[in-house]
Amino acid sequence: MRKFVIALAAAPALLASPAIAVTYLSLPQVQALLFPHQALAPAFRTLTPAQMAAIRKASGEAPLSPELKAWRAADGGWLIVDQVIGKHDFITYAVALDPAGTVRSVEIMDYRESYGGEVRDPRWRAQFVGKHPGQALRAGQEIRTISGATLSSRHVTDGVRRLLATYAIALAHPG
Repeated sequence: MRKFVIALAAAPALLASPAIAVTYLSLPQVQALLFPHQALAPAFRTLTPAQMAAIRKASGEAPLSPELKAWRAADGGWLIVDQVIGKHDFITYAVALDPAGTVRSVEIMDYRESYGGEVRDPRWRAQFVGKHPGQALRAGQEIRTISGATLSSRHVTDGVRRLLATYAIALAHPG
């Protein structure tokens, strides 16, 4: 009987998946990496319900929050920090856009899953470079997915597509 009680007491610990959270880049680090030697000015926005609806219509993805975390670079480019859900937890990522809204780079800042971190692979992230608002951007088509990180790669792709629509609707023409 004693072994059974011990086994029951240990069961919740065995069923819980390990929580892994890794911060790869802080905000100052991602700013310096994506916009070296440039001043970045906060240009936060609160999206209106109309903008949120337009972003959803344009990208197929609704913003998770009306609060947009964006910084304007001295050269006219943009840095946007956002989150998408991986399989269970959030992935925080940053997208650097040039002044025309074309993707310069995508960086993973925080990854909180126990697997699927292959989305940090520079070769995978390089697929986004040169993509612009309105361009087809779908996981498994224009952006290849990663075996073992299918949901993470799909959701980051959806997030980048949403941020490109957000740029076009709320940053390029904020009215």
